[in-house]
Amino acid sequence: MAIRVPRVLQSSRQILRQAKLFSSSSSSSSLDVPKGYLAVYVGERKMKRFVVPISYLNQPSFQNLLRKAEEEFGFDHPMGGLTIPCSEEVFIDLASRLN
Repeated sequence: MAIRVPRVLQSSRQILRQAKLFSSSSSSSSLDVPKGYLAVYVGERKMKRFVVPISYLNQPSFQNLLRKAEEEFGFDHPMGGLTIPCSEEVFIDLASRLN
C-alpha cells in the first residue's frame, strides 16, 4: 500500500533540502533558526527574512504561496533560501491568521 504525498509537500521538501545545502555554506544566519522552524524571504523589491514554524507547510493558504514561489523561481531561489513572491503585508496577514 503506497502513501501519496501531495505535490506541494514534495516541492517544499526539495526546496528545504536545497536551502539546507545553501545554509551550511553561509555564515551564522542559519544558526538563528530554531529546530522546527524555517526561514523565508518575503517582499517584492526589498526582501525581509521571517522565521516561521514548519507547521505552516501543512496549511492550504501557505501552500498556495509555495506554488507561487515554485512558478516564479522554480527551485532556484535568489536569496539561497525559500523566497515567497508576495508583499510583506500580505505575508504578515496570512501568518497572523495561521497562528
